[in-house]
Amino acid sequence: MNLILLGAPGAGKGTQAEFICEKFKIPAVSTGNILRAAVKDGTEMGLKAKSFMDAGALVPDEVIIGILKDRLAEPDCANGFILDGVPRTIAQAEAIERMGIRIDKVLELSVPDEVIEQRMSGRRVCEKCGATYHIQSKRSKVEGVCDACGGKLMIRKDDEPATVRDRLAAYHAQTEPLVEFYKERGVLTVIESQPTIEANTRLVMAALEA
Repeated sequence: MNLILLGAPGAGKGTQAEFICEKFKIPAVSTGNILRAAVKDGTEMGLKAKSFMDAGALVPDEVIIGILKDRLAEPDCANGFILDGVPRTIAQAEAIERMGIRIDKVLELSVPDEVIEQRMSGRRVCEKCGATYHIQSKRSKVEGVCDACGGKLMIRKDDEPATVRDRLAAYHAQTEPLVEFYKERGVLTVIESQPTIEANTRLVMAALEA
């Protein structure tokens, strides 16, 4: 099963991807990870990407999708995969189609902006060990102190309210049009936000097994 998870930053894509990977024994393929690996390994597409990165330019969609295609040809993707962080735009989705990469299902995790702002601005990260907490749903035993290592808990720049609003605006402008793109292709299922992770997971699994 070849999947794409769509949703704004903080919609819970990473959490649901973990459950899907475990149940269906398929890998989550992250654009950032494969780009770094291709550059490090010096593959043909990796060297192309490096030339753009060294010049301080954006890596073109065709190069990113070329690296993606190389990664999806590896044995662990034989039974399927979840795409993480790609496509971000209609142009990337079209490039994926041109490369002959088949997408079976696209799940959109639909969460209201105000819920995402509340969710992300409540996140706290240990500056020492990186453990994550939340002021509402996953509190540390002592406020501001990591349970695991005693380190100080902090708000990441990405989770500050102004940054969250900017990231949401970018998502609505660039990535949200993909919802209609995949709806037209008959592969989209919308998962409406539920009060708990478990309830969301039940809807996700039901959609994948349908």
